[in-house]
Amino acid sequence: MAIVTISSELGAGGPEIGAALAKQLEYRYLEREVIAEAANRYGLAEAKLLRLDESKPSLFERIDAEGQLYVAGINAVLWEFAQSDDVVLMGRGGQWLLRHIPHALHVRVTAPFDVRIARLAQPTGGEMGKTSPSRPLSNEVRRDDAGRAGRVRHLYGVDIRDPALYHLVINTTQIAVAAAVELLAAIARRPEFTATEVGRGIVLDRRLASLVEVALAKHPETRRRRITVEATAGVVTLSGPSNVYRAAKLARDVPGVRDVNVVELEPPPGFL
Repeated sequence: MAIVTISSELGAGGPEIGAALAKQLEYRYLEREVIAEAANRYGLAEAKLLRLDESKPSLFERIDAEGQLYVAGINAVLWEFAQSDDVVLMGRGGQWLLRHIPHALHVRVTAPFDVRIARLAQPTGGEMGKTSPSRPLSNEVRRDDAGRAGRVRHLYGVDIRDPALYHLVINTTQIAVAAAVELLAAIARRPEFTATEVGRGIVLDRRLASLVEVALAKHPETRRRRITVEATAGVVTLSGPSNVYRAAKLARDVPGVRDVNVVELEPPPGFL
């Protein structure tokens, strides 16, 4: 079974496609529930999570320990869901986070700006063109576009609009929701998107690494350190430009960790 990630512009129809695809494939559909899941599982303040999730991080939030814990917590939840294979993930940077998973299908759903505005302006059951879009609505869509792009750029260093991140880009002015669902269901069932032991092993490794990252982000002595975490078959490797031995002690207490290797890097010039 596959993992499907969907990145969508506001008003393009991504959530409709994602929900219908999950129903057809009998997959679990994951949207905003991952935020609550992270908040409950890691004891995070949900209001803080929602603010970070909905807007481009400010300079303070990008370096704030809670912001780092947000990223680590959300990643850990996504990797946990990815272990079950049969999921449709809406947003949350899944196209980047799961980029090396061979059985992950990455999709971008888009539509021209004016079309998206017109769709959002329609009352439930209304006909296209019967309602004039307001300036506040146009501004809201622009802010949402900028927020999503800025958030992914700051968290992962990539452009959310880059077609190289996706297997398929769907323009919903050219392909209807029903047709998009049928197309994606057919692709998700293809042999190349069938989970293998290799693919599942990568997910398990990244899941374990994400749990270690959460442990480091929660501890006052390690939450501000720049420590790279890698895991292979239960063996965790920690790399950083400062003393990482405290981090190693924390990593050893994470369930599933069999051993820990430490690589203490030379700090860059001017590093304090």
